[in-house]
Amino acid sequence: MDDLKNIIRDVHDFPKKGIIFKDITTLLADAKSFQRMVDLLAHRYVGEKIDKVVGVEARGFIIGAALAYKLGAGVVLVRKPGKLPSETFSKTYQLEYGTDTLEIHTDAVQKGEKVLIADDVLATGGTMSAVVDMVTALGGEIVDCCFLAELEFLGGRKKLPDGKVFSLLTF
Repeated sequence: MDDLKNIIRDVHDFPKKGIIFKDITTLLADAKSFQRMVDLLAHRYVGEKIDKVVGVEARGFIIGAALAYKLGAGVVLVRKPGKLPSETFSKTYQLEYGTDTLEIHTDAVQKGEKVLIADDVLATGGTMSAVVDMVTALGGEIVDCCFLAELEFLGGRKKLPDGKVFSLLTF
């Protein structure tokens, strides 16, 4: 996994001073690394009969769509307010520096569907916790919350369902 870890670029002081941003665009741009990442994540869920993969705006769309394709599942988008064209269910949640809101189509997940939620990086867990709440409210059964990478020192895993978190890489 070190080869995948090493291709991720650190960007200092982004989006604000004191933060070291894990830029996965370098991994996405490298065809072999991207393919390996998708294959490694998808392998974990082969045989789980996933109905939908939920991708969280915006890099989660990339990972979620690739996983859905590999797993033969549908893709669901979770977006910022006003970006989805049909009836939505929204969730406002706390961030370390304020609040944010996400939306999902009310008909995107059906009761009893097995759902895999995908995003690029697990940090504080606020965003993913909101997505879990939305999917659960729509009746979806959370199989896992999967990430390319996890910033373990931020403790985001504690906000998510116990035993339902997988991160390919940890920092």
